[in-house]
Amino acid sequence: MTTKVRPLHDRVIVRRLDEEEKSAGGIIIPDSAKEKPVQGKVIATGKGKSLENGEVRPLDVKEGDTVIFSTYAGTEIKLDGEAFLMMREDDILGVIEG
Repeated sequence: MTTKVRPLHDRVIVRRLDEEEKSAGGIIIPDSAKEKPVQGKVIATGKGKSLENGEVRPLDVKEGDTVIFSTYAGTEIKLDGEAFLMMREDDILGVIEG
């Protein structure tokens, strides 16, 4: 990503991970039948969530984390011709470790 974007507050930018081209049985899945991936890699993060008392709570995710998010999470954006998702940290369901 050559264009630098810094998300604000508790937002993150995620690059979707590619879905499998074949099923477990070896059948090739056409593009029209594929579901949108719900896993991605965090590309950039904001500073954190602003609390009512003025403090900023740092995010639980960091750049490079592989995350699981809800199917319709975030807003799709294009940077340098590549599609990314910008979403709030609350839309992230978990971090894949290991």
